Amino acid sequence: MTQDSVSAVRLTEAQEDEIARGLVARARSEGTELVGPDGLLSGLTKRVLEAALEEELTDHLGYEPHDPAGHHSGNSRNGTRAKTVLTEVGPVQVDVPRDRAGTFEPVIVPKGKRRLEGVDRIVLSLTARGLTTGEISAHFAEVYGASIAKDTISRISDRVLEEMTEWLHRPLDEVYPVVFIDAIVVKVRDGQVTNKPFYVAIGVTVHGERDILGIWAGDGGEGAKFWLNVLTEIKNRGVADVLMLVCDGLKGLPDAVNTVWENTVVQTCVIHYPDVLVMPSSASFVLVRAA
Repeated sequence: MTQDSVSAVRLTEAQEDEIARGLVARARSEGTELVGPDGLLSGLTKRVLEAALEEELTDHLGYEPHDPAGHHSGNSRNGTRAKTVLTEVGPVQVDVPRDRAGTFEPVIVPKGKRRLEGVDRIVLSLTARGLTTGEISAHFAEVYGASIAKDTISRISDRVLEEMTEWLHRPLDEVYPVVFIDAIVVKVRDGQVTNKPFYVAIGVTVHGERDILGIWAGDGGEGAKFWLNVLTEIKNRGVADVLMLVCDGLKGLPDAVNTVWENTVVQTCVIHYPDVLVMPSSASFVLVRAA
């Protein structure tokens, strides 16, 4: 079966439901779990991954197993090697096929990779909930029956932090007709779990699309100096003008706005303001400052 023929196979929703019910019924009848080291899904995942790897090797070699076309081809199958990968359904041991020339580079289970992508998402989700690396490691041991080193957890988090830092410093549009700034309160672990405000700036582009300009942590006592730093950072990333800034009860923010953008209108009500006229247009909307 070629890769094209595999991609052409599509299950209907009813067929998928039938398969799912069959798996649950089998797990119940055999007294086994669906997930975990000895779960039914782990075995199914193993078979799917191994079948995919065999197809990859066939594509790499250019002939099917036991096909005479492979004789004297210069490369051939050379057994398998066992490898344990950590997946969303738990650790799965797969037999990865090899070739004699050592040129086979699997895509679905790359060389040197022990975690499939879903595990990274689990680690990040647990990190976002305030769990320590030790607690996350213990969670994997308890739920999935597999250990994941604390330094591995740290590397996953560090990589995402690097990407987040790059995103926070990306260039912005030159003009935003409207910018909304508001606070959300989240629980943060800093020695102990406390409620902490995070301020989000959301811009509306000239095409009517939303753009998250940035997120800043506060302590609840922010004043004009704090907001001056925030708005100056936004300006330094390329925002030359903001027509209207909408906020609600953020102390010191209105005073800081006009220091950064002299003509920006500060509005505390998104329904009505006498000095601003919003008119619909074919693009999205046009916001005009009153003279």
